[in-house]
Amino acid sequence: MNRTMISVRRAALVCVAALAACAGGAWAADDASQLGPQELVTKVAQDTLKDLDAHRAEYQKDPKKVRELVDKNMLPYFDTQYSAQLVLAKNWRAATPEQRKRFVEAFYQSLLQNYGDALLEFTPDRLKILPFQGNPADTVATVRSEVRRDNGSRVPVNYSLRKTDNGWKAYDVQIEGVSYVKSFRTDFGSEIQQKGIEPVIKRLEDQVASGTVQKPTAPAQNAPAQNKTS
Repeated sequence: MNRTMISVRRAALVCVAALAACAGGAWAADDASQLGPQELVTKVAQDTLKDLDAHRAEYQKDPKKVRELVDKNMLPYFDTQYSAQLVLAKNWRAATPEQRKRFVEAFYQSLLQNYGDALLEFTPDRLKILPFQGNPADTVATVRSEVRRDNGSRVPVNYSLRKTDNGWKAYDVQIEGVSYVKSFRTDFGSEIQQKGIEPVIKRLEDQVASGTVQKPTAPAQNAPAQNKTS
């Protein structure tokens, strides 16, 4: 895994977490299932930033508590199963229902272990949500934003959302046109082709349990093309 891709991975997960960095209005007891994609991003941002600002020192002292922050404010609006399904691509169809469930959980936990602390680095001035350009009647949408680097330059970041029975949910992030779903799909596709899906799931579960999560070992440049699941 080269340094550029590692940076993209980290940026992608930071930007999923960066929903916390966009200041929004008060949402009181609004039903999130009735919100549009832009409104949902703002709601998650407002709720998460409020929680982060109130407990930042506590989270910095005990990074494991970041899981509670993500579970409470972000997880309900992120389609973890659909995202994992896209990552596995054709391997999703070959997996048993139990394997699918285990992969979704292990994949989510591995992301938190690798990148959860990145949320603590975010402040409101780093993220700018751009005006929404989609059609409210669509069932998929893109919420565009820009993230400011330490050197002042801005990176385009797009959030992909889809309309579900429970409202809009995010499932992917693209950093400068690079999708985190597609990046993981390449890595896992190559590793599964070499080892099979069960050893890959077991690796993730063992590493999550021991706190030693690592990137997939298979070289991404050797991965075959993977088709998106239907």
